[in-house]
Amino acid sequence: MKVIQGLAAALLSMTVLSPAFAADYVVTVEPNYPPAQAQEVYKPLMAYLSKATGHTFRIKAAPNYHVHWRDLRSGVKTDFAFEEAHFTDFRVQRTGFIPLVRVLEPTKFSLLVDPSNKAAGIRGLIGNRIVSMPAPSLGYLLLNELYTNPIAQPEIQSVAASWKDGVEMVFAQETDAAMVPNYIASQYPNLDFVHESRELTGRALSAAPSVPADVRKKVATAMLNLHKDDAFVDVLTELGTTQFVATSAAEYAGSERLLRGVFGYVAKAGTAPKPAAAPAAAKPAAAKPTAPVPAPAKPKTK
Repeated sequence: MKVIQGLAAALLSMTVLSPAFAADYVVTVEPNYPPAQAQEVYKPLMAYLSKATGHTFRIKAAPNYHVHWRDLRSGVKTDFAFEEAHFTDFRVQRTGFIPLVRVLEPTKFSLLVDPSNKAAGIRGLIGNRIVSMPAPSLGYLLLNELYTNPIAQPEIQSVAASWKDGVEMVFAQETDAAMVPNYIASQYPNLDFVHESRELTGRALSAAPSVPADVRKKVATAMLNLHKDDAFVDVLTELGTTQFVATSAAEYAGSERLLRGVFGYVAKAGTAPKPAAAPAAAKPAAAKPTAPVPAPAKPKTK
């Protein structure tokens, strides 16, 4: 009996302590698609990670960017996240997430228009309709950088269910322009762009600090090898990349600042916003000329 009890205790110990036993992990993605479509888009990738690591992975996609941002601010638990630079850095700074891999290509956004509207440029869109995914998507934030004059603004429509929806609205003449990632813009050579955004580090897959180191390593290795499997070419194409490469938190440092003007953003305690540029040395102010003191009025003589 004692031998049987000893074996049972040993098996229980192995079950509790061994990292080889399968676990379930949640991967949060940006709401670039409606939730049901996101499940279909990422399903092959989740199956690939499950097979490569021996664990189970499932996708979590918020219904829109407002909910995604609310969950991010409130620290709703997730194990992994696949997001643009501003969200990635926010997770690094606030909850200690660890960037594992990123898409090879940097992130850039294009403002697409019908060729007949190209000559007017971005100023020609003032007062006209531009569609984008809602705030605080990266496209929306970069679009706002173009129009800083509060009385010279376009009508920004945050009604697209996906980046491609915005382009289709241009074709349907439901909007005059669409702000979309370059990997989407490249699929529509019959449209022109009037602006291309500055470059940011590409989307990253990051892990919560609670994920065991061996699991993080397995996931990173699997993602780095993804492009070597011809069966996943369509997955990479849908994600807008040719392959994943290793990355680190340093590549995203400072990207969180893009969120400063977004509702609900609170600066991290003990940090100060980095100035855009060092101020030039102040010159001594010139003395202001003083108005001459009027002479006293002469008394009237009778």
